[in-house]
Amino acid sequence: MTIENSAMGEQPIFSCKAHVFHIDPKTKRSWIPASASAVSVSFFYDSTRNLHRIISVEGTKAVINSTITPNMTFTKTSQKFGQWSDVRANTVYGLGFGTEAELNKFIEKFQEIKEAARQAPAGSATNGTGSTPTTSANASPVIARAVKMDQVDSYLPPPPAGEPDPKQGPALHQRSHSLSGLQQPSESPKHELKGGEKPAGQAASSSEAQLKYENDRLKLALAQSSANAKKWEVELTTLKTNNARLTAALQESTANVEEWKLQLQSYKEENGRLRGRVLELEAGRGGDTAELSRELHQLRARADKLETDGKRKDEENRKLAASLADPAAKAQADGLKALDQENEQLRGQLSRLQDQLEMALSAQESQHKVLDTLNMQLGDKIAELQGIHTELHQAIQT
Repeated sequence: MTIENSAMGEQPIFSCKAHVFHIDPKTKRSWIPASASAVSVSFFYDSTRNLHRIISVEGTKAVINSTITPNMTFTKTSQKFGQWSDVRANTVYGLGFGTEAELNKFIEKFQEIKEAARQAPAGSATNGTGSTPTTSANASPVIARAVKMDQVDSYLPPPPAGEPDPKQGPALHQRSHSLSGLQQPSESPKHELKGGEKPAGQAASSSEAQLKYENDRLKLALAQSSANAKKWEVELTTLKTNNARLTAALQESTANVEEWKLQLQSYKEENGRLRGRVLELEAGRGGDTAELSRELHQLRARADKLETDGKRKDEENRKLAASLADPAAKAQADGLKALDQENEQLRGQLSRLQDQLEMALSAQESQHKVLDTLNMQLGDKIAELQGIHTELHQAIQT
């Protein structure tokens, strides 16, 4: 029977807003949110069967369907969180309220309805056919085994994040009280059979229904586990792909670093060779310049001397021209002519030396241009080396 159909003969007697949680069926130590937000949690009373139920529905999904029995105990584990165990549903429900006052009001209503269920006469809990619905753990051997003392401890996990641990502090006393409430024995089916009020096949029918419910719940858990396994397999494949991509990128980066190291070494060697060449050219240029300067100075001094001698000889020639009739003067004129020829030779030699000096200066200018070109190339290489050094440093940093 669905909640909607079963609730048609029931009347709501109390409602509140709370976040609903279920105990994790695997670990029994953590909570699973059953509602996406705060939903309406209501107490319903079925006057036909004299039963009270707690029902909460989110959309079309029932998040709480719990029949209240006298053996149930609601445990307040923190200021805004409480929980109770439903043996029939084989789970533990948890409620998170907005304020402590709302939680206390819910606890008062829970205790009131539990006392009403405890004081209700045994015959008043029958349905229209005269059969009594099963409300205790003793109705099914499967459920009866779920309330053993070694499993009751797992029904008190810590509240969700943000709530204090119920296993510490004042909540420990409430936990003990809850355990004592769970351990209260209900009436034995054998005792009821002695009264002749229940047929012999009803217990077996109830056990079969409970086993069917357990089977359906296990099938649902298996389907969820399979879906989770597929999701984890996809995530594992994604992680492996990312790991392979990162490994390839790391290997490529390592190969690039090695290549850059070799290139840097070759650039360093070429830089050394260029520096040596520049030093050699500068040394050669310095020696040639000093030698050419000395030779030029000597040639200029000699030219000045020859020019002075030429002027002096010209003056003497003019003086001797007037006395050509004199044989002695004629001999002296021949000597001056010889001196003029020697002057011409010296002037020719001076002209050649000046040509050589101009050629040397031209060669020196060419060497200057070569040195400037080499200096620019050296600067470019140094800048390139600096860039490679920066890239290597960044690659090592990353």
